[in-house]
Amino acid sequence: MLDALTIAMMLCALAPAVLFCVNLRVYREPEEAGELVLPAVSVLIPARDEELSIGAAVASVLASVGVEFEVVVMDDCSTDRTAAIVRAMAEQDARVRLEQAPGLPQGWNGKQHACWSLAQVARHEVMCFVDADVRLEPEALARMAAFQMRRDCGLVSGFPRQVTKTWLEWLLLPLIHFVLLGFLPVSRMRMSTDPAFAAGCGQFLMVRREAYFACGGHPKIKATMHDGLLLPRLFRQCGYKTDLADITRLATCRMYSNARQVWFGLAKNATEGIADPVRIGPISLVLVLGQVLPFVLAGWFAAVGGASVAVWVYLSVGMAGAWLPRVLAVGRFRQSWRGALLHPVGIVVLLAVQWYALTRKLMGGAVSWKSRAYAGE
Repeated sequence: MLDALTIAMMLCALAPAVLFCVNLRVYREPEEAGELVLPAVSVLIPARDEELSIGAAVASVLASVGVEFEVVVMDDCSTDRTAAIVRAMAEQDARVRLEQAPGLPQGWNGKQHACWSLAQVARHEVMCFVDADVRLEPEALARMAAFQMRRDCGLVSGFPRQVTKTWLEWLLLPLIHFVLLGFLPVSRMRMSTDPAFAAGCGQFLMVRREAYFACGGHPKIKATMHDGLLLPRLFRQCGYKTDLADITRLATCRMYSNARQVWFGLAKNATEGIADPVRIGPISLVLVLGQVLPFVLAGWFAAVGGASVAVWVYLSVGMAGAWLPRVLAVGRFRQSWRGALLHPVGIVVLLAVQWYALTRKLMGGAVSWKSRAYAGE
């Protein structure tokens, strides 16, 4: 019985480790545009009470090279200096525009409504939705526009390098790449438009205007807080290809700044991902078996003894398989060693966030974000 359990744990650890390694070969940084003639890009930034970050976000876009662009900021009823900062920048640079979001209609999430409002005023063929806490490198827009052209996709996305300074940031946020590359077969994603393989990051979503409006855009996902997953899924449902590129060196993001923000920020849209009522049980079982129990049992047997050589082999291979993706990710995605070393702890905390989010949803609790409350569904 013990041998069977440890073999199951080993397999649950090795499967995502192998897929992670396979995916690293195809999840690459977008190439330079070269001789491609790139379409103009509308960079669209929804902003609500972003006075501490909006100036740097817009400035980073203005430094872009290799592509014609405009920057449109939608001030979503901010109560701080967000609008004033953007207005001053627009006076200095004609590529910047400030727009005011209409009042939030019933049934809409604030960000999705701001993005839809941005799409209405965008002038160019390609629209790039970027969060206010993202900082783009000068080549980011041109490279991603070239990537979209070469892949012939309606939507492309990428995960910026996550800046992590506090303990819950470096413990949890690097798991984004572990979950993405350990459980999504990227090559298979590229071979079809199956919505089951949809993936993206809401911090950076580049879409073709024609495809976006043909799909219905953000009104089709108006109640969600997870456009990074649901907008690519919408495009695939409508027959458009979507793809991912590694933009670790092309963009950075400080998503949260303290433990409370990390917890509630990850929980706010968890039920549209891992914490979906149908998925959370099987996913939790696989993660606990492969990423947590090998370390727990190894510690137990090291303390009390009683394990056979075969059990120790299975546990050792399982622990190596669990750690391998995190070690590779440290260098590839510039992640913290501390989070990698505490990988089993991070998995436990991640699952705690998911189960908290599901429990809150089932109890009908409201989600509060950016000073707005959204009723649980």
